[in-house]
Amino acid sequence: MDALLSSLRAAGEPTRLRLLALSAHGELSVTEFTQILGQSQPRVSRHLKLLVEAGLLERFREGALVFYRIASNGESAHFARTLVDLLPQEDSALNRDLNRLSQIRERRRAVAEEYFNQNAAEWNRLRQLYVPEAEVEQQLVRVIGEEPIGSFIDIGTGTGRILALLADQVEHGVGIDQSTEMLSVARAYLEQENLKHVHVRKGDMYHMPFDDQSVDLATVHLVLHYSLDPLPVIKEAVRVLRPDGRLVIVDFAPHQEEHLRTEHNHQRLGFSDAEMKTAMQAAGLIPGETHSLTGDPLTVNIWQGTRTSVH
Repeated sequence: MDALLSSLRAAGEPTRLRLLALSAHGELSVTEFTQILGQSQPRVSRHLKLLVEAGLLERFREGALVFYRIASNGESAHFARTLVDLLPQEDSALNRDLNRLSQIRERRRAVAEEYFNQNAAEWNRLRQLYVPEAEVEQQLVRVIGEEPIGSFIDIGTGTGRILALLADQVEHGVGIDQSTEMLSVARAYLEQENLKHVHVRKGDMYHMPFDDQSVDLATVHLVLHYSLDPLPVIKEAVRVLRPDGRLVIVDFAPHQEEHLRTEHNHQRLGFSDAEMKTAMQAAGLIPGETHSLTGDPLTVNIWQGTRTSVH
């Protein structure tokens, strides 16, 4: 009863209802909220603080910016979604807000596209070294299977492509990345795909912002070669996996393309099957079958492991 009353008090104000409605469409910064609502930043911040305290919104920091989105878990989150669904679609103030939100998203898309275009040549050169990404994605989907996935994280999410690839079978998904620029690309891409139940966060693959045993599936897609030692990354992934949760790693088999160190900052020139399976076992995973896609000169392997019930 107390939680419901707190939620009602927090939501029972016109500006806060507008903030809730906007947050249901994706994550926004304080600055973006002020641009949409035409109100001062201190006033908007006070309203956001009340909504966060009531559990209706989630707050997270990304570098110098603070983003907000509608809560994803708990009774307050369900109340927030229900309240947003009850708002009249013909309300003129809400429609003006949504029009301004579209303008914000268009600016985001333009910034992301500029960054992507500046780096596209390098990414394309790297892609030419291995089998087409569509083949890798098809094999990844086959390895993961068709069963529904409750909670999913994509470690080193980049453009957010893997989040989108698995979105139909995921209840709630989060991609983490250290690059603010890549997060902008991913956020714009997910908005373009109208995917509201998957989102991105700034985060370190060695210290992820997730609770112990809170995730059903984790993926590390062509990211592990940026780490000298795969074991700490795998251990951190296992920490957040629930018992019987799965980790799927996509990366290169051992190769001799030394230029990838200097041109693309790769720390490792691939991983052997034995090294990967040994690391998985040391971290508390039961390794599964390895799948290989042979390219010229790079072979992509997909490793999988299941967390033991007790570790």
